[in-house]
Amino acid sequence: MKKFLIAIFCALFAVLPLAACKPNEEGPTKIRLSEVTHSVFYAPMYAADALGYFAEEGIEIELTNAGGADAVMASVLSGGADIGFCGPEAALYVLIGGSNNVPTVFGQLTKRDGSFLVSRINEADTFDWNASLAGKEILAGRKGGVPAMTFETILNEHGLYDGQNVFMNYDINFNYMTAAFESGTADYCTMFEPVASEYEKAGKGYVVASVGEASGEVPYTCYIARENYISANETLIEGFLRAMMRGIAYINGTDNDTAAALLAPYFDGTELSSLATSLESYKSIDAWQEDMTMTEDSFNRLQDIIDNAGELEKRVDFADLVDTSYSSKIYAELNA
Repeated sequence: MKKFLIAIFCALFAVLPLAACKPNEEGPTKIRLSEVTHSVFYAPMYAADALGYFAEEGIEIELTNAGGADAVMASVLSGGADIGFCGPEAALYVLIGGSNNVPTVFGQLTKRDGSFLVSRINEADTFDWNASLAGKEILAGRKGGVPAMTFETILNEHGLYDGQNVFMNYDINFNYMTAAFESGTADYCTMFEPVASEYEKAGKGYVVASVGEASGEVPYTCYIARENYISANETLIEGFLRAMMRGIAYINGTDNDTAAALLAPYFDGTELSSLATSLESYKSIDAWQEDMTMTEDSFNRLQDIIDNAGELEKRVDFADLVDTSYSSKIYAELNA
């Protein structure tokens, strides 16, 4: 966690000049949104933009890919971004670190890990978390990252422990895991969509399990903002959530081919069939939080996962980090 906080403050000084940027004063209100990475996993957000749902709320989204939760957090803290989109653990670490400028989580998009376990051999019908993985080497993310910690928790729940009867390889950067796996490293590798499906389609490996399905509900990616921004822009926050909930409803209620065509401009170079397959994969595991309201149980599950990995200095109260009032209100209005 200390390394995470150091990374945040290093990145904070790097982005401080951005704080001088101001939204447009005429026309739609610009929201500077910093996302942790660009992924089909976040399809409802891009759908809300493509369908004009944000525009209908008088919002223009200025989206930037921060390439990591620490960079997202630094941008939010500095004022370089109005809203951050990343795992809530980023804000959790800032709170534990004693900061008096902790962003508030006001909405949740994904409610479980979005990765899939890929094997070198075809065992989709015979895969067993204990029997198949015992004694094997696995690429599942960097040490201390939520993907790796979530995977470690699953292993522990099935009687497997790193260094004892299974080996977690933390030496490969998250962005290079698939390439390392293809070159011969490890027996299993976790991959997000559409990489997992494309990898299998190319005959390089086989998807054998959903990490998110095995881990249960965890608040995986959420929207955060500084408290003073939220309180000064309540109508904007509500409009943002309204557009997002409509985006979630659209993706869940639309056939995959149609939704894939809508999303294509956001994923240049990705085949429509891969986008459609990815959407089906995420629908099958119930990936998105329809009401965008985090539950205390799922938040505590996240703390359990971090604690299990030895990365949680102390537990925090749900109410100290999460505000569910806006999402609850908008969801109730949309479903009245």
